[in-house]
Amino acid sequence: MTDHHPWRGVLVATALPLNDDLSVDFDRYAEHCAWLVGNGCDGVVPNGSLGEYQVLTPEERARVVETAVAAIGGERVMPGVAAYGSAEARRWAEQAGEAGCRAVMLLPPNAYRADERSVLAHYAEVARSGLPVVAYNNPIDTKVDLVPELLARLHGEGYIRGVKEFSGDVRRAYRIAELAPELDLLIGADDVLLELAVAGAKGWVAGYPNALPRSCAELYRAAVGGDLGAALPLYRQLHPLLRWDSQVEFVQAIKLSMDIAGRHGGPCRPPRAALLPGQEAAVRAATEKAVAAGLS
Repeated sequence: MTDHHPWRGVLVATALPLNDDLSVDFDRYAEHCAWLVGNGCDGVVPNGSLGEYQVLTPEERARVVETAVAAIGGERVMPGVAAYGSAEARRWAEQAGEAGCRAVMLLPPNAYRADERSVLAHYAEVARSGLPVVAYNNPIDTKVDLVPELLARLHGEGYIRGVKEFSGDVRRAYRIAELAPELDLLIGADDVLLELAVAGAKGWVAGYPNALPRSCAELYRAAVGGDLGAALPLYRQLHPLLRWDSQVEFVQAIKLSMDIAGRHGGPCRPPRAALLPGQEAAVRAATEKAVAAGLS
């Protein structure tokens, strides 16, 4: 991570600790951000889906960003600024800038299946905040696909500097590099980390370091460094957990793994329901196996 590219490296899409009454435990969140950086991660991405931003009040959402900045410094914090409207997303980007952040992450319009003109207008509006924008391509959840050609156009217009790629299609990395060689590719799904690292990714917006930061950071650095001898065995060990990042229940799974690893994962806000017994058993077994193997 550098001052000019604060989105590079391992940026953890932070889970948000909730109390038993489902209020946000801001002190615990501050400690979690500091713990992640102290254990090898480069920064955090608050107010992503893993941070349950959709079910926060505006006051909570703003305070989450301010809490992270106070804990680890604004250059290490890249908040998600997704919103139904472009004006609201820009306001969240401006709030991030006022809090001291150096970049923001932005989904395309996600209230409907937006066309290319709407996508371009959305990113243009948020770019006017003055902060560098990292696009977030999640066609599974948003129904809007930022295909390589569209990403190249967004980058060419000066609206985005990077992209968190969550499509799962690792072939896109090479097409993006051809069409927009200066656009930074960030790994967006934990279970394609090795494939996208080998393809030239400059960062990882990561889920599972919430539970196992040291081992995940070690895996990332070996992978981007081309040390497959170190990366591949670790990737195989972690993959039974990493693949949960691409499941509908990823928030519940990662929070459960945090609990098992000795962190506070805790509950989720509705409408997210608890894992089904079979899902819980699978996450628990994979996490206990990883911890028993010395991963942390």
